[in-house]
Order: sequence, then structure tokens, then C-alpha cells
Amino acid sequence: MIKAQNIHKKFGELEVLKGVSLLVKKAEVISIVGASGAGKTTLLQILGTLDRPSTPKEFDTKIEINGIDVTSLNDKKLSKFRNEHIGFIFQFHQLLPEFTALENVCIPAMIAGKKMKQVEGRAQELLKYFGMSHRVSHKPNQLSGGEQQRIAVARALMNQPSVVFADEPSGNLDSKNAEELHQLFFDLRDEFDQTFMIVTHNKELADMADRKLEMLDGNLMR
Repeated sequence: MIKAQNIHKKFGELEVLKGVSLLVKKAEVISIVGASGAGKTTLLQILGTLDRPSTPKEFDTKIEINGIDVTSLNDKKLSKFRNEHIGFIFQFHQLLPEFTALENVCIPAMIAGKKMKQVEGRAQELLKYFGMSHRVSHKPNQLSGGEQQRIAVARALMNQPSVVFADEPSGNLDSKNAEELHQLFFDLRDEFDQTFMIVTHNKELADMADRKLEMLDGNLMR
């Protein structure tokens, strides 16, 4: 699913990533752990195409997702690829406050230009799967933290992405909601062969993963 080779990232003189390489298989749940400042979120953003690695040609950097070399895509093609193939879940759900739960879930498919009838049907199916059918017309401020994050997961899955990247997805939830969210990831993997890469400080979630990768000083420990 993901082949990454020799990823470097510099911010000025600060080298945050120092040649990271990794392979991720389809339907794997991968956790990434490490101290703050180790480079976890930067790696996730680059793999998720939200940022680009530093000087790919100099370092012979290559990132393939589902067989597509994303390092070779221009900004327009990269945005299209991201919308069609990648889902994101953040610590703070990033739902749009003026939109309902249903509308928030629909956004990725609307950006892709899909027909509204098809979009709403898919969103309704996802909300039903997550037990949120009774919340379709509620806005984010009318939902609990756990409900908001379920909506965010549904939105991430809207376009049936190849991989979902999650950055501290349960970091803003109480223990009960965090536990339910963690189990949801594995249910989605088992039922739909969904691939997840999850940056987390939650030891329980990290240990549940198929593989736990630890970052230290800008690289993966071996």
C-alpha cells in the first residue's frame, strides 16, 4: 500500500526527518510512537501528501501510495490524488461548525464532484454504520466529543480511501470514547480491509496495532 524511501525534511537548519524508509501492507494498522519532536506528525503529513519532503532528487526520495509515485505529481494532481485516495482523522475533529453531521461527511465527495444523490446515499450508509443516523441534522456543537470524532471518521472514509492517516485521534477523548474509537479502527480493518497509519501517545492503541513503529530523532528505530 505504501512504499517510502529516504524521506528527509528540513525546516531551515533543523532536520526533522533524516532518511525515513518504510513499507505498509494493505489492511495493516500501523501505530507510530515516540517523544514529542521526534518527527511523527511531520512524517504523517508527508506520507499523507499534506507536505512535501525536502529535495527529493538530492536524496533519491520516493513515496508510492497504491502504486502511484506521489513525489512526481504536481500540486493540482496531488490534490486530486489526496481527495480520492487518502482519508485524514485529527485530534481535534476539524468539523465545519456551520454544517450538519451529514453535510460534514459529504464534503470530500462534493469536492470530488460526485452527484449529490450518490453522495448523500453514501454518507447516510456511513452514519448508519457508526450508529449516528439519529444525528444527521445536528451540527458539531450539538454533538459529544465521541460523536464528533465518529463523524470525522465517517468523513475520512467518504471516498473509500486507500489509506487513512490519523494524528492523535483519541487525544481529545475520555477513556470510554477513546476505547470505542480504537476498536472502531480494527472493526473497519477487519470488515473493509482498511489501512490505517496512526500517530499516538496512547499506549493501549499503540500496542493494539499490527505493528508499532518508534521514532527517535527524526528516524525510525530498527
